[in-house]
Amino acid sequence: MKKYVCNVCGYVYNPLTGDPEHGVARGTAFPDVPSDWTCPECGVGKDDFSVQE
Repeated sequence: MKKYVCNVCGYVYNPLTGDPEHGVARGTAFPDVPSDWTCPECGVGKDDFSVQE
């Protein structure tokens, strides 16, 4: 699974760890993260993330 990085603050969403503190279970691919999820570091939406190269 691909990791995604926040274009604003650099936070990396790793699907292997998910974001359980914000309702995203481990093993959740980024496209399957709820559309209302926001970056836990800076609060921007999913549209501000890019695939980590």
